[in-house]
Amino acid sequence: MATIKATDNTLDQIIRNNKVVLVDFWAPWCGPCRMIAPVLDQLANEVGKEAVIAKLNVDENPFAAVKYRIQGIPTLKLFVNGKETTTFVGVQPLNKLKASIMQYAN
Repeated sequence: MATIKATDNTLDQIIRNNKVVLVDFWAPWCGPCRMIAPVLDQLANEVGKEAVIAKLNVDENPFAAVKYRIQGIPTLKLFVNGKETTTFVGVQPLNKLKASIMQYAN
């Protein structure tokens, strides 16, 4: 399963409607954001049945960035059953993100 695009209007619904959601808060001008993009694509392929990987462009969606207190990018937030459980700031290795997601699988 591929990553999905989230917006100010859809993010809360995505978080509510899925058990496990990892949201990548990013911007196109951000070098580290571009570095982590292929990692998130691979992660989405590996955990697609267990979790949704969503990407939110903070430049296009400033309300969600403010609501979730994003101060630097890339910031990734893991939500389980609609509640924020973990925050990652900066580029993260695939195995760390996958392990965080898989502890909530099933």
